[in-house]
Amino acid sequence: MRIRSKAVHAGDRKPPKPQIPVSTPVHFASSWVNTTQAELDRIFAAEEKGFAYSRYTNPTNEALEELITSLENGHGSLACASGMAALEHALKTVLLDRPKRVLCARDIYGATIKLLLDVLKPFGFETAFVDTNDLAAVEAALAGFKPGCLIMETISNPLLRVGDIAALAALCKRADSALIVDNTFATPLLVRPLELGADLVVHSSTKYLAGHGDTLGGLITATEQYFETMRRLSRINGPVMGPMESYLTMRGVKTFALRVERQCQNAAKLAAWLRSHPAVERVYYPDDPAHPDAAVIARTLPEGLYGGMVSFEVCGAGRARIFEFLDSLKMIVRATSLGDVHSMALYPWISSHRDVPLDKKAEMGIRENLVRLSAGIEDIEDIKEDLDGALRAA
Repeated sequence: MRIRSKAVHAGDRKPPKPQIPVSTPVHFASSWVNTTQAELDRIFAAEEKGFAYSRYTNPTNEALEELITSLENGHGSLACASGMAALEHALKTVLLDRPKRVLCARDIYGATIKLLLDVLKPFGFETAFVDTNDLAAVEAALAGFKPGCLIMETISNPLLRVGDIAALAALCKRADSALIVDNTFATPLLVRPLELGADLVVHSSTKYLAGHGDTLGGLITATEQYFETMRRLSRINGPVMGPMESYLTMRGVKTFALRVERQCQNAAKLAAWLRSHPAVERVYYPDDPAHPDAAVIARTLPEGLYGGMVSFEVCGAGRARIFEFLDSLKMIVRATSLGDVHSMALYPWISSHRDVPLDKKAEMGIRENLVRLSAGIEDIEDIKEDLDGALRAA
């Protein structure tokens, strides 16, 4: 099946037969009664497929994991309680028998930086940062720092840089470093990083995959090399998603291709409109022929599908004016997330990248007048009218 069909069908309609529910039920049980103790013994020993305890696996979670594995064309997946839980678990998976050194993309989500420096550093993890759009710099950092892994985003948050995953994967393999790719902004509709050589793919499923702002979750899809380690560690430290969240995420995924296509269309139209708006200084969107990664984008992203995120700078604005602009929005939701059916606006300076030091923000190119917009599926004219009114009011 092709990806749009997989999104609708994969993971559902499992035995027992002859009656099979059309959609996967929510299994709230924390534990299962097995036919015999010998059966339970075989399940615990991973000699037989089955259910014993929900920290190990749950039928609803398993259905979602099968679905995302199918979409990403991976070996297996793990549903986690949040995107950050998924990212931390992915890092521990690949670094279990490797040097606890992480080479991290310079252009990345602020909480990822906090995870590396504030949470993992006290446990002996070292982190260095590199511009993943500079292959020579990456190669030098891999040789000098000798990291256990490189972590990057398919489309970076919030300035929408696009790295050459295939080239970076080749460099990592030569350096015996694993490659972890956060695919949240792109989704498997646009890019499937495992097909390009990545080792693990991470999603905040809260965003485009679930897509309705009603559930929190994260997903990891691994190659065969890392799958058993990922599952074995999860059975111990239990970062797993709850069954209701798995059900809601799975229901959301069924329409993600339709939603993301519309969000990409709206985002492209908004980017074109914002470029000519008198109150806008600069627009960041991957369809721009002058984008610094235009050649990589042409190879990586499907034509016409450049993502649902648009970032832009308001002319001469400081914090107070951005506050005024955001407070003037009538329809667009002012909230800390993205990828929902409704359009959302966020101020990275005080939210997604709030705790990033000023010199690091400057190095990343994040300025005080930057706004990040997640295009929803509303009528494009309504989105433009709301933005125009707020820009003029500010």
